[in-house]
Amino acid sequence: MIRTRNLTHRYGDSVAVDGVSLSIDDGEFLLLAGPNGSGKTTLVRHFNGLLEPDSGIVEVNGEAISENVVAARTAVGMVFQDPRDGFVAATVGADVAFGPENLGLTHDEIERRVDDALAAVRLREKRDARIEALSGGERERVAIAGALAMDPDHLVLDEPFTGLDWPARRAVLERLDALHAAGKSVVVVTHDLRDVAALAGRVVVLTQGRIALDAPTDEIDPDRLTERGIRPP
Repeated sequence: MIRTRNLTHRYGDSVAVDGVSLSIDDGEFLLLAGPNGSGKTTLVRHFNGLLEPDSGIVEVNGEAISENVVAARTAVGMVFQDPRDGFVAATVGADVAFGPENLGLTHDEIERRVDDALAAVRLREKRDARIEALSGGERERVAIAGALAMDPDHLVLDEPFTGLDWPARRAVLERLDALHAAGKSVVVVTHDLRDVAALAGRVVVLTQGRIALDAPTDEIDPDRLTERGIRPP
């Protein structure tokens, strides 16, 4: 479970997240929606300790992140809105292998994870390619593969479909659906609920750093989403 309690985060005098209390159950598929500037990215960057709250508590699997940030980063895989923020190696295969290598896994297990992750995003043939030579959509898929290779309990993706053509988008959607079916919790940050809404059981909408709406996906009124700058399914 990922849980925040009265989480507040400020950038100078600006409040980006304002007293948010949210629980994401194990195995849940949740959409975190809202217009640009609503606090979505700031909120999820607390889920694995990339940001520290000004006040409030963040817990992952029952343990406060402040007590064990390494455990949180192992349990929560993060895919950034700009994939360049997460790359650490020059080639596709080396970048995807970086996380499993730092877990101290055997060579055979690392190879298996890298191969499976690249196959999931349909980039196995690009394993030896340099990341700088990839298209924007391919870089997004490499970032997703890197998170998948960590085999986290919870996968958080910040606007993962930006720049993807339909075949790549469909491949990612299928993989997320399979992960959810296997018991992983999935959080997708988005302002566009097309396609992905069919996979999710719950939508949480942020407005000006606060939760404005929290309901099962099939009970959401599309007009209420449109009013908040969100493209409905």
